[in-house]
Amino acid sequence: MYLKFQQKEEEIQKKNWEEIHKELKIEVGQVAYKSWLIRLKILGFTQKGELFLSLPTEFLRDWVVNHYYKKIEKFCKNYFKQVKKIEIIISAGSEFKALKHFQNEDVINNESSSPLDPRFTFKNFVVGKSNELAFAAAKRVSENNLVSFNPLFLFGGVGLGKTHLMHAIAWDIKERDPKRRVVYLSAEKFMYEFVKSLRYKDTMSFKEKFRSVDVLMIDDIQFIAGKESTQEEFFHTFNSLVGQSKQIIISGDRAPSDLDGLEERLQSRLSFGLVGEIHKADYELRLSILHTKIEARKDVSVDEEIIKFLAKKISSNVRELEGALRRLVAHSELVNRPINLQVAQQLLHDLLRANNRKVTVEDIQKKVADYFNIRFNDMVSVRRSRIVARPRQVAMYLSKNFTPKSLPEIGRMFGGRDHTTVMHAIKKVQELCKVDPSFAEHIKVLKRTLDL
Repeated sequence: MYLKFQQKEEEIQKKNWEEIHKELKIEVGQVAYKSWLIRLKILGFTQKGELFLSLPTEFLRDWVVNHYYKKIEKFCKNYFKQVKKIEIIISAGSEFKALKHFQNEDVINNESSSPLDPRFTFKNFVVGKSNELAFAAAKRVSENNLVSFNPLFLFGGVGLGKTHLMHAIAWDIKERDPKRRVVYLSAEKFMYEFVKSLRYKDTMSFKEKFRSVDVLMIDDIQFIAGKESTQEEFFHTFNSLVGQSKQIIISGDRAPSDLDGLEERLQSRLSFGLVGEIHKADYELRLSILHTKIEARKDVSVDEEIIKFLAKKISSNVRELEGALRRLVAHSELVNRPINLQVAQQLLHDLLRANNRKVTVEDIQKKVADYFNIRFNDMVSVRRSRIVARPRQVAMYLSKNFTPKSLPEIGRMFGGRDHTTVMHAIKKVQELCKVDPSFAEHIKVLKRTLDL
C-alpha cells in the first residue's frame, strides 16, 4: 500500500519530482526528453521503499526501461532518500491523483503478491468465440464468494489473454469485497518464496502466508514442472485451501494432463474443477481487439485498411498484434506523419515474416491434441481407443487438406502408419461432418485456431 503524504510533504515531493524532470532533460537532451520522458509520472512510495512511476503505454515503458532506467534511478535516489527500488508500470492516471487510489484500496493483502496491471480488467478484455468460455468462467468466479469451480484452470498459448483474465479476476474480487485476502503471483515466484523459506528455515511462515488466503492465483504453473519439492508444497497448499472452501485459480500453457514433469496427483487435482482453454483469436476477434485499442486512445487515428491488414497478417497471438499496433502508432507520433500500408509493411517486416510461416503436420498434431485434451505422444502411439483414435483421424484429415504432404508422408508422421490408414481417417472425418453437426463444429473451430 502506498504511503499517504501530508500536505506539506506532498508539496516537497512534487517539487523534487519537478527537479528530477529538469535533471533528466539536461542529461538526455531536449529532443529525447520530449520523445520519451516527458510523460513519466510519479504514483507513490511503498513502506518497503519502492517508488512507483508510470508511463501510458507498454511501448513507451519498455523503451524507457531499456534506455533510461539507470539515469532515472540515479536522480530519484538523489532526491528521494527513502527509495531502494524503482518500478515503472503502465498507467494512464495522472501523478499524485493515482496515488489516492492506492492509498484507499489495498489491492492485494499479502506482501508475496505481484503487482496487478491496471489495464487488465474485464472491461478491457475483448471477447470472441476463442475465449468466451474462459471469460465466462473467470467472471463467474470473481462474482461469487462461494466456490464455483475449484480450481479454475485457464490454459492457452503465449499472448492469448491468460494473464489478462487472472488480473481481471483479482481486480474484480477486490472491488466487490476489499476484505477478501487475494494473492496473485507467478509459479516461479511461488517457488522462489518456498526456496527462501527453506534457506532461512522458516517454512511455517510460508505455510501460514499461503494457506490463510481467500483466493490463491498462480500464473504459468508449468514453471514448477520437474521441481519436486515445490510441487510437494503446492500440493499440500492446494489441499489445505480446497478443504477450507477457498478459491484457487491457475493458468498454464497446456492442459493439466499435458504438463510434462508435473506429478500425476497434481495433474488430477488441477483437472478436478473447470478447465477452460483460450484458443488463438480468429480474424473477427483480432479486428475487434484492434478497434477497441484504437478507440481507447482519443488522440490516435488509424486507417481502416491498415487495421484489416494487421488483423489478417498478425495471427500468432494478441500480444504481437497489439505490439504491431503500438509500433505503428509510435512511429507516426515520432515522425508526425500518418501511416500508409507501404510504411506499415516496412515497419513490421519481422513480424510479418514470422507470421507467414506455413502450418506443419506437427503444428496440427499439437493443436488437435490440445483441443481434445490428449497427449501429443498419443498421436504417434499404437493406442486405438476411441478417445485417442478420433483426434488422430482429425489431425490426419487436417494434415492432408492443409499441408503439401502426401498420404505416405502423413502416415509416417503418425507413428509409421500406412497410407491406407490416412485415407480411412480422411473419409471417416468427412462422413462425420455430414451427419454430426457438433463434430463439424469442432472441425470449424480447429480450422479457425490454425488460421487455415
